[in-house]
Amino acid sequence: MTTLRPHAEDQYAEELALLAAADDRPRPPGWRLSPQAVVTYLLGDGAKITPKYVGPRRLMEVAVSTLATDRALLLLGVPGTAKTWVSEHLAAAISGDSTLLIQGTAGTAEEAIRYGWNYARLLAEGPTDAALVPSPVMRAMRTGAIARLEELTRVPSDVQDALITILSEKTLPVPELNTEVQAQRGFNLIATANDRDRGVNELSSALRRRFNTVVLPMPASADDEVEIVARRVAQLGKALELPEVPAALEEIRRVVTVFRELRSGMTEDGRTKLKSPTGTLSTAEAISVVTNGMALAAHFGDGTLHPGDVAAGITGAVIKDPVSDGVVWREYLETVVRERSGWLDFYRAARDA
Repeated sequence: MTTLRPHAEDQYAEELALLAAADDRPRPPGWRLSPQAVVTYLLGDGAKITPKYVGPRRLMEVAVSTLATDRALLLLGVPGTAKTWVSEHLAAAISGDSTLLIQGTAGTAEEAIRYGWNYARLLAEGPTDAALVPSPVMRAMRTGAIARLEELTRVPSDVQDALITILSEKTLPVPELNTEVQAQRGFNLIATANDRDRGVNELSSALRRRFNTVVLPMPASADDEVEIVARRVAQLGKALELPEVPAALEEIRRVVTVFRELRSGMTEDGRTKLKSPTGTLSTAEAISVVTNGMALAAHFGDGTLHPGDVAAGITGAVIKDPVSDGVVWREYLETVVRERSGWLDFYRAARDA
């Protein structure tokens, strides 16, 4: 069997090895690459290193330099701004291991951040090293690696505060064993948070001070977003072993245009104001729409991506609330899409969908 989605350090092992072999810059303790090489890995070099993130270089420089200090990194942004993607690749490039991951939810317990117990052994032996079950954070502290915490603001506030001692003292007390785990050099934490979740479980001021926050924006230009979508769709097509469908930049640009206009509430020429739907219409959703369209074209079409192959996916992405979003979508189709040159096939397919 082949892995559906390899970890970043496995999928890009050749690129990481190339960078490491040519990297003669100073490396922070415990790092596999220098900060400069980590940024090159993320943004690409135009030759053998492919870009993993398309966006302002300065943001990646700030993120990487933060991880070289004693401050943890918080990646903040709306859904679909590649927060998880960036955190995974940062951990892969710095530590060679992106798997030390905690998925934050409303049900995340303090044990997920600190440690737990094998209760069968605990009852049989009492509290011992063998009965202790280390969390990803504890394992990262022991090995001097990067730990990752997804959706930090989804975690209950009292559980979030378990991070304060870890991030400030770089120590995790284990009172049951009358000992502690001290972080090895190279340890740090990358957390992600959705800024639409503000008010769910706000970070305390004490915890917020332990983080340096980097806000990841939506792609600045349509060309950037088209590039991101095209690259990720090609990667996903190979990973899923979809029958090859010729590059369809015209349809990708159409999807991106629809998403950007409805997100911003304005047509790209700035002439018409639009109502925005309740969903985010993120770049990640655009990737999903195009990938699904390519699967339709490959398995049920003629092998070429047509407007009809993406219309249903776009309609589903836009209409999250059948009432309010349905009105927004129909108005957009009738006032913008129907009048746009070269979009008649898409208009008919979207209207039928």
